[in-house]
Amino acid sequence: MKSLVIAFAMYSKLPMPRMDWEEKTLAWALCWFPLVGMVIGAVLYGWMALAEFLHIGPALFGAIALLIPIALSGGIHLDGFCDTCDALSSHQSRERKLEILKDSHTGAFAIICCGLYLLVFFALWCEVETAGSAILVLALGPALARSLSGLFAVTLPNARGTGMLATFTGPMDTAKARGILAFWVILCAGIMLWLSFLTGGAALLGAGLACLYYHRMSQKQFGGVTGDLAGFFLQTCELAMVLAVVIAQRVVAVL
Repeated sequence: MKSLVIAFAMYSKLPMPRMDWEEKTLAWALCWFPLVGMVIGAVLYGWMALAEFLHIGPALFGAIALLIPIALSGGIHLDGFCDTCDALSSHQSRERKLEILKDSHTGAFAIICCGLYLLVFFALWCEVETAGSAILVLALGPALARSLSGLFAVTLPNARGTGMLATFTGPMDTAKARGILAFWVILCAGIMLWLSFLTGGAALLGAGLACLYYHRMSQKQFGGVTGDLAGFFLQTCELAMVLAVVIAQRVVAVL
């Protein structure tokens, strides 16, 4: 239970009791990361259901749907997205890119990429249809993204060997952690497909493409993963899932 509290304290803004960061508790904290996504998804589901019931317009619906995961996570993953965009846009050596990730200053490319990301994600939320099983598939998106992010964190090499991500993964039994996080991935993916083969399959396709890009990019550009890169993946994975669902819904509507 201490690991659960630490996971929510680190990866969400939900109020949690103060807990000492001991090696034993840190070793299992990342395994609870998908549960943070479940809670965020539950709040997102509540908003989607309320917006459908009250016939709220697409602009307000999209704005709140975009805000919920960012607000509940405290923006920690969006911060990693911005830092990664700065590093990638520098076109410097691998060592220099890793230095840029640690730099607390925000560069111009981070601001530009963040603005474009929020604009595109907002537009996608305005376009998505939340009727029927699609609402549940979309609500599972945050849990699946965090399951995949955690799985990559304990599978791919750490680019620096230090930092916040290394603090969590260092004491872990990686074999057991991979098994638990893989179970979370299979569980989320299975439920999505069971809810709707079309919508769930589209969301999984989007997540899969995000995984392929992240694996190639992180290995080639940084030589592994860091906490910032994990946040970058989570944000792009969530966007890719909603994008794939919107495209699938539009294709079906045309056909």
